[in-house]
Amino acid sequence: MLTLVTGATGFLGSAVTRQLVEAGANVRILRRSHSGLDLLGETASHVEHVIGDIRDPESLTAAMRGVSRVYHTAASVVMGPSRALGRLRLTNVHGTACVVNAALAAGVQRMVHTSSIAALGQTPNPDSVRTENTAWQRSRLNTPYAVSKHEAEREVCRGIAEGLDAVMVNPSVIFGPGRPGENTTRLAELVQTGRIRMAPAGGTNVVDVEDVAAGHISAMARGACGHRYILGSQNLSWRSILGALARALGVAEPRRELPLGLALAVATAAEGWATLTRRPANLTRVLARNLSQSYRYSNQKAISELGCKFRPFEETARRVAASMDS
Repeated sequence: MLTLVTGATGFLGSAVTRQLVEAGANVRILRRSHSGLDLLGETASHVEHVIGDIRDPESLTAAMRGVSRVYHTAASVVMGPSRALGRLRLTNVHGTACVVNAALAAGVQRMVHTSSIAALGQTPNPDSVRTENTAWQRSRLNTPYAVSKHEAEREVCRGIAEGLDAVMVNPSVIFGPGRPGENTTRLAELVQTGRIRMAPAGGTNVVDVEDVAAGHISAMARGACGHRYILGSQNLSWRSILGALARALGVAEPRRELPLGLALAVATAAEGWATLTRRPANLTRVLARNLSQSYRYSNQKAISELGCKFRPFEETARRVAASMDS
């Protein structure tokens, strides 16, 4: 069977593609003409390439021709201010709608959609472990990215109602070897250079990119249509996360917590500077509020139904550090 991967040149999509090829799958990738192939490495020569964009129905029609399975990992991950929502919707929502429509038209047998724990929503003072059944609530803590991933899930559910066999996976914060300056590699770089002196007061769930990729493949094989599966390893404070990275990198750990008031002040300044320079802000006010909350997530459904296994974050931190030293 022919398998299509969208977003195959990205951080997660490249890991999914590598694991599929290693397992002997016949893989086609949809990518833009200027997409870098560095994360795919030798795998790039073992897959079929279709040049296009998930927002372009014509290129999707060509990419879906003869395809039995689809891994839709392509997405825009921008933690910008509220005005970024329009750009995020164009890729994450409209793009997902186009993928769903093309899969339906092509008669694809099954699709795995990469969602996020962000799609479960963020609310003030969370007091329970979040599961796949957590209902979305409107909140000022929901980032534009979270809103776009929630809306993307609705497009997948619409496709399921129209006859598509699809499963959704919700990775937590993904770490692993990646491109310099991108995704969580950027966070590790800030730790390495000593630019993070205080840790946010909250916490979240973290996971290794290779375990998330394996979870995608398990979801394709064993996931129930219409179900979500949280792919996460450990619930940790940001101080523990940053500390593990610092130890792996051999630098000083952040010893103090960043008060919310100071975080908001820094975020306000960062947003102002971003407006002047027309560059994305590293920290926004909604993100500052979010990072000050502690969110916990359960991976039990993925473990029991998909057979997923997740390595401890200390091991992942060492993998990240090793890739940065190479």
